[in-house]
Amino acid sequence: MKRACSILGLCVNFLLSQHKICSSLEKKGRAEILLGQFEKRYLSQISEDESSIPFPNFVFGKQESVSPQQVATKFAPYPWRISRSSMVNAARESLRRLDQEKLALAQLHWSTANYQPFQEKALWEGIADVYDEGLCSAIGVSNYGPQQLLKISQRMEERNVPIATAQIQYSLMTYKDPLTSGMDEVCKDMGTRVIAYSPLCLGLLTGKYSLETNTLPPPGNPRRQLFTELLPGAKELLNLLEAVSIETGKTQSQIAINWTICKGGVPIPGAKNLKQAQENLGAIGWKLKDDVVEELDRTAKSISKPMIQNIFQTK
Repeated sequence: MKRACSILGLCVNFLLSQHKICSSLEKKGRAEILLGQFEKRYLSQISEDESSIPFPNFVFGKQESVSPQQVATKFAPYPWRISRSSMVNAARESLRRLDQEKLALAQLHWSTANYQPFQEKALWEGIADVYDEGLCSAIGVSNYGPQQLLKISQRMEERNVPIATAQIQYSLMTYKDPLTSGMDEVCKDMGTRVIAYSPLCLGLLTGKYSLETNTLPPPGNPRRQLFTELLPGAKELLNLLEAVSIETGKTQSQIAINWTICKGGVPIPGAKNLKQAQENLGAIGWKLKDDVVEELDRTAKSISKPMIQNIFQTK
C-alpha cells in the first residue's frame, strides 16, 4: 500500500476531470464525486506516513509537499450553454461535487468556431467570469490550434485573464500535423504551457506493436486497423526510438514522453495499472540530449502518415 501511495504521491497532484463526461445526464458528475472521495482517502492514508512525499506541480512549475489535489476540469460547449452564466454555474456544480473551494484549472473543452461561432464568444466570456469570480486558479483551452488560440488570447488579455494551458493531442506522431503546427512557438510567446494528451499515440510509440511480427491490438479493437495504417510510415521513427532506448537505458515509452517534456509540454499519458504508471514516471527526472531531440524532430516530420486528429481540433 505504501508503495502504491508513493506512486500516487507523484501523480495525484494534477488530475484531469472531463466535464464532458462528468456533467452527462447518465453519470451526473460521477467522476468528480469519485475524485473528491479519492482525495479524502488519499490524504488520510498519506498522513499516516511521517515522511512527506514531495511531488511536482507540472503546470505551475513548483515543488510541493503533500497537499490537496489539483483538479483540471473541462467544460464542454453543449448546445444549451449559450450564455456566459452557464459556464459559471457549471463551475460551481463541479466544485460542489468535488467538495473543493476552487478548481486549479478550468478548461474550455473545444472551440465551436467551426460549427456554431455565435456560441464561442459566450464561452470565452463565461470562462473568464469563472476566473474573475475566484472559482479557479487558472484557465485553459483544449483542442484549440494556434490560430484560434491567438484569437481567444486577445480577448483574455483585454480582460486580464491569463491562459495557463492549451491541451492538444501532442506526440511524435502528430508533430507534423498542420492543424497544430506552430503551437510550441505560440504557447511560448504567450507564456502558456502545452498539455500533451496521448503522448504515446494510443500505445503505438511504446514499441510493443509490429506488422512484421503481427503484434497488433486484438481483433475488434479499433486500434488494430489504425495501427495497421500508421505503422508502415512510422517504421523509421520507431527504429530511432529503439536505438535511443538502447543508448540511454530508458524504455521507448519513456523516451517518447520525455520528448514532449523537452518540447515544453506537460505530458498526460494513460496508465492501466501500477506497472505502467511506474514506467511513465521513469520519463521524468532526466532529459534527452539536444541532438537526440533534434533527430527525433526531423524523423517525426518525415513520417508518411501522422496520427489522425481529434474531430474537435481547430486550426
